Amino acid sequence: MIPPLPPERTWPFLLVRRGLPLALAAAALVTATAFPGLRGWSLLAAVACLAEVGSTFRRGQGYMNHRMAITRLDALWARAFRPLSRFLGREEAWILAFCAWNNRRVREAFQARPAQRAIVLLPHCIQLARCKAEIIQDLGTCHQCGLCPVGDVLEETLQRRWEVRLSNRSRRAYREAREYGPDLMVAVACPDRLFKGLTRLPEIPGYTIPLALPHGMCVDTTFSVPHLVAAMEALVEPRTTRPENIQPLHAEGQAG
Repeated sequence: MIPPLPPERTWPFLLVRRGLPLALAAAALVTATAFPGLRGWSLLAAVACLAEVGSTFRRGQGYMNHRMAITRLDALWARAFRPLSRFLGREEAWILAFCAWNNRRVREAFQARPAQRAIVLLPHCIQLARCKAEIIQDLGTCHQCGLCPVGDVLEETLQRRWEVRLSNRSRRAYREAREYGPDLMVAVACPDRLFKGLTRLPEIPGYTIPLALPHGMCVDTTFSVPHLVAAMEALVEPRTTRPENIQPLHAEGQAG
């Protein structure tokens, strides 16, 4: 049984993204009432603030039709308040809230109309550091020793016929995503790389899954493979396969 997509915390980003323009619009309307001489400018400011927040209410196909512009606008808000979140010691939570808001809208769009051509982008650092398997060139070289998530990804890739790319450089991942031309990318990375991916590839809708960093940045990282499976099942049209064509690969040897 495929697990449901986990809930995500969007409210920190929405509190600013919606709350600030709405508060300014309310202040402008109060000013228009209290100071008749400023009514024209105040009403103009109120309309501008309401127009600014209006894009956050687009859903489904309406969101997809304007997604690039909406993503760029949301990213401006995320960048503008990132220094403050860093000062408050909440930078990662702020970035993840931005990613969660993006995920929520992508989920709403693709659960109604699943993607036909999706790609999974994974970082090389999910491979055990001491493992010598050349998984960047060929995921099938994984030894499937069970010491890192790569073996689980390989099994799911074989069973479900995913398009998967592993990369040790963000630029390479961006290039491969563009070359493949997907209608959806499902990206796994640390929060900072997720933010960069969403803002540097606004033309491709992206669903993000954060890495866990038990040993610090870029060393033996891990992530929820069930979350990845749930995302692909919920958002992507399944590919039909014949059981006899499924050939699990078990390379000889092990990571350590």
